[in-house]
Amino acid sequence: MKTLRHFSADPTTRLVAALLLTSVLAVACGKDEKAAAAEGAAASPAATAAEPGAAPAAAKPAMTVTTAKPETASLALQLLANGNIAAWQEASVGAEVPGLRLATVSVNIGDVVKKGQVLATFARETAEAENLQGKAALMQAEAAAESAKADADRARSIENTGALSRSQIAQYLTQEKVTRAQHEAAKAAYAATQVRLGYTQVRSPDEGVISARTATVGAVAGAGQELFRLVRQSRMEWRAEVTPSEVGQVKVGQKVEVTAASGLKVAGTVRAIAPTADPQTRNVLVFADLPKHAELKAGTFARGQFQIGASQALTVPAQSIVVRDGHNYVFVVGADSKATQRKVETGRRAGDRVEVLQGLQADEAVAVQGAGFLNEGDLVKIVQ
Repeated sequence: MKTLRHFSADPTTRLVAALLLTSVLAVACGKDEKAAAAEGAAASPAATAAEPGAAPAAAKPAMTVTTAKPETASLALQLLANGNIAAWQEASVGAEVPGLRLATVSVNIGDVVKKGQVLATFARETAEAENLQGKAALMQAEAAAESAKADADRARSIENTGALSRSQIAQYLTQEKVTRAQHEAAKAAYAATQVRLGYTQVRSPDEGVISARTATVGAVAGAGQELFRLVRQSRMEWRAEVTPSEVGQVKVGQKVEVTAASGLKVAGTVRAIAPTADPQTRNVLVFADLPKHAELKAGTFARGQFQIGASQALTVPAQSIVVRDGHNYVFVVGADSKATQRKVETGRRAGDRVEVLQGLQADEAVAVQGAGFLNEGDLVKIVQ
C-alpha cells in the first residue's frame, strides 16, 4: 500500500504508464478486428456450401415478345412470268398520193385522236388543178355523148325509109357507143381527181394515241411513206414469256395481275397463247389484254402472276420472319421461354401471312412482335 500510494503520487510515472496502457489496448483491438474479418471471410463460403437448396438469383428476360403458332390457310397458286408491255395493234398512217408537199401537221406524239380526225394536210394547188381539168374533160365527153346519141336516134328513126345506107346507120350507132364509153372514162377520171384532192387531208383510220411521227412541214412525201404511227384504241397488252413446261397451266380467259415498271398493278385477261415458241429463248408468248391507263407504256418491262388455283399451306405472321445474311429465320419460343433461331424456307404471301415450306412444325410457337431484336438463346417474356 505504501508502494502503490508512492507510485500514484508521482505525476511523470503516471503519464508514462497511461501511454503504455493505451498502446497495448490499440494493438489488441487491431488484432481482434483482423481475426474477426478473417473468420467472416472463411465463414461466408462455408455458409454458402452449407445451404445447397437455396434458390439462385433469377435471370431477367432480354425482350418482351408476342408469340403465335402456325396456321393452315388456303393460298392461291400463282405462276410468275416476265414480259413486255406492247401496243395491242398499231396503225401506220401514210401518204396515199406521191409528189405533194406537206402544208400543215396538226398532231404530235402522245396526242389522243378520234377516227376521221385530220392529222396533216398537203398543198392542194396541184390536186385542185387536176380536178378542174378532169371536170372539163367530163363535160366535153358528156357533150359528145349527147350529140352522138341524137345522131343515132335520128338514124334509127329513118332506118326503114332508105334515106341512109346501112353502113351510115351502123356508123352513127357505133359513134354513140364510143362517145358513151368516153363519157364513162371521163367520169371515172374526174372521180379519181376528186379522190386525189381528198387525199390532201391525212385522216386517222381509228381512235387512239399517236406513238410515232415522221411528218415534217414542207417535205414532199412519196407514195406509201409513213407519216404517223397510231396505237389503236389506246389499248395495251402484256406479252409474257412462259416456259413450255408451264404454258399448259395458262388458259385463255384466265386472270393475271400485272405489275408495271412504275409499280402500278392492274388486272389483265389472257387473250391468246402463241402456237409456237421463240427459237432463241424457247419460251412461249402469252398475250394478256390490259385496261387503259396512262402509266402503261409500250416497250416497258412488267412482271405478272397468273392465278392457277389454290392449295393448303402452313403460314406464320410476316412479322415473325427475320431476314439475316440473305436467309429467312424465325425464333421458336420453347416452354422455358428461351428463343431458338430456326432457318426456314418461305413461299407464297397472302396479306400479312407468309407460307413456310420447310423448317417449322405446326405445334411450335414463334416470336412475332420483337422477333427482329432477338438473338439465339435469349430469355423472353411472353405477353398476349
